[in-house]
Amino acid sequence: MIRSLLKILAAPLICWVCVGASPASDTTNSASTDMAPVAATVARMLEQGHYLHPLSLSEKNPPRLESEPSQTMSERVLKNYFQMLDYTHLYFTKGDVDEFMGRFSPTLAADIPHGDLTAPREIFTRFRQRVEERVAKNKSTAAATHDFSSDKTVQIDRKKAPWPSDLDEADKLWADRIEAELLQESLNEHPLNPPEKVVTKRYEQFRKSVNEQSDEDVIKTFLVALSQSYDPHSEYMSPSDMENFNIQMRLSLVGIGAVLRTDDGYAKIMEVVPGGPADKDGRLKANDRIAAVAQGKQPFDDVVDMKLDKVVEKIRGSKGSQVRLQVIPANATDPSKRIVIEITREEVKLKESEAKGEVIDSKNAEEKRVKLGWLTVPSFYAEMDRHGEADAKSTTKDVRRIVERMKKEGIEGLVIDLRRDGGGSLEEAINLTGLFVGPGPVVQAKDSNGKVSVAKDSESTPFYTGPIVVLINRLSASASEIFAAALQDYGRAVVVGDERSFGKGTVQTLLDVGKFMPLFHEQGSKAGSLKLTIQKFYRVSGGSTQHRGVLSDIVIPSPTDTSEIGESALPNPLAYDEVDPQAVKKFSYTSPFIDTLKHRSEERVSKDPEFGYINADMKRFRERLDLNQLSLNQAVRKGELALDKSRKEERKAMRKLNPVPEPIAYEVTLDTLDQKILPKVTVKKKPAKEKLAKDPDAEEEEADAAGTPDPVRHEAINILQDLTTEFNSLRTAKTTPST
Repeated sequence: MIRSLLKILAAPLICWVCVGASPASDTTNSASTDMAPVAATVARMLEQGHYLHPLSLSEKNPPRLESEPSQTMSERVLKNYFQMLDYTHLYFTKGDVDEFMGRFSPTLAADIPHGDLTAPREIFTRFRQRVEERVAKNKSTAAATHDFSSDKTVQIDRKKAPWPSDLDEADKLWADRIEAELLQESLNEHPLNPPEKVVTKRYEQFRKSVNEQSDEDVIKTFLVALSQSYDPHSEYMSPSDMENFNIQMRLSLVGIGAVLRTDDGYAKIMEVVPGGPADKDGRLKANDRIAAVAQGKQPFDDVVDMKLDKVVEKIRGSKGSQVRLQVIPANATDPSKRIVIEITREEVKLKESEAKGEVIDSKNAEEKRVKLGWLTVPSFYAEMDRHGEADAKSTTKDVRRIVERMKKEGIEGLVIDLRRDGGGSLEEAINLTGLFVGPGPVVQAKDSNGKVSVAKDSESTPFYTGPIVVLINRLSASASEIFAAALQDYGRAVVVGDERSFGKGTVQTLLDVGKFMPLFHEQGSKAGSLKLTIQKFYRVSGGSTQHRGVLSDIVIPSPTDTSEIGESALPNPLAYDEVDPQAVKKFSYTSPFIDTLKHRSEERVSKDPEFGYINADMKRFRERLDLNQLSLNQAVRKGELALDKSRKEERKAMRKLNPVPEPIAYEVTLDTLDQKILPKVTVKKKPAKEKLAKDPDAEEEEADAAGTPDPVRHEAINILQDLTTEFNSLRTAKTTPST
């Protein structure tokens, strides 16, 4: 059984990355914590405790995907460290990288377990030197005259680009980059200052942040690189990182309700917490990037290339206070596109992330009235410290109550919406599965010794027996993938949505590093923690959810359906594999109907203009990724921006001419399910906001967010209607006597 894992929370979308960590001065031993024994202990814990055990830094051919280059474990660690320091591949030269790889890759396996941290310290000293040199040159480049009339282009993403061969090539690459940033700021609709001043201040701020770091910060970054060389979900956490982790898991933070990570120098929105202030506002989206932050009506502070914890400090604040974010939208084809979002900070409560439902009153293809249920599960939550207590809160208990009320309302089918559900309690994924399949195995897990355990739910019979559609996207991960996979393997539900889910099929545990350091009494509490991957999940059919995810039975076009999101986009993911399948009693609720449902859905999608918009946008997005170039010609860029604006206005006009009516729906939440008459679902209007200075488009952006339909939701309802019709027809045929 996997009951020993019940306290493990899977959070694949929450990432804490320290970028640009560096010592405050040439003396790197001024930090309060001696990091040598910490590093040695972390190395031993990874080698002995990770799922890939035993895997030491001396391994010449560590496990890897076929698409990854062959390299030793030490080379992988050093490469990750270079990548974390210089994600744009512009500060170091190829000579720098080759020099350090040649010097340290042969000795790293012996150095780190013995507490010798010469390699990360010397590499960072060179990085800091390159930053100092580059910032001085960038100031001169930014001060020069630029007419933005050339035909030159610049690479948008350089993460996979080679490092410049020498300083002369670096100078040329930087000249184009600075020109691109100046052009971007000149096209910014919400300028903070003249472009030269913004860009110069940005790099000066980065230089300052590099020089503010302690030795502890330097080694922390290296230990993150070390742990993520084993897999992307193993991670060293400093005490402050651990505090942030606990805040996210408790959802008891006063702030805006968003999970951030560092990406190419920006604080990137990885998740908007359901029910939090940002979610209620509706404009901040996953993959948006924050360029500047302001407190209330105060001036903006540019936060590009600022340390993530510093950005977080600026965004957090007291309850009731306002923060303004200058954001580059995720769907912007031009990085000069900015919107300003003002959000009032509130306490982000777990209650806002509870399961909730709707009873939808609609008509099917035969124009017959039908009631359908819509169940939203934002996460798999549970009060772990009150496990076993009768009144302890859990997803399964809440869903049981919600679905019970839906059954009383006479629903004929149910959509379970797992979009953006990043996981949570393993026990809840198992128990919730039982509500819909009854007794039987739900998930398998394999440890580093190859031992496979099987978890079964405790339900004696299915609580709900009607047709089910499970809706997923690329942001559905971990526990939500276990649940979706089980219902799919049992033939209990039709899985629809993005081509596949996230693909996180691993289990992590949190270990206090200090407890593994018996001679480190005084500083044990400051040693940090290690999030360590210890097992892999497997479906009852035998396949892993790792890397592959859960494949949808019916694919619906979606803005999140991109290979840039998911386990396969992360460095060093564990590979897909299989174990023996479990014997399960399958239902005949889906397999007879899949082909018919898929054909009907494809017909509707092909005629729906909203899906046409999504497909067109995704095509442009992929073309931009493939091209990976941005023009340095101002006229070209203005033309692209004008075209984007024209396209947006055209879509607004078409939606106004051909509005999509929303079906009547009734709220079924923990606050309403006991009411005699359920309240209607209404569009909650955002509170009136004072129009901000230098923010002429803020109200327009908010209106757009509220007025854009959710075609994926509409199609999921259509599929459920079709499934319900087919299911009822089959059931009627089986119960009608033959003549």
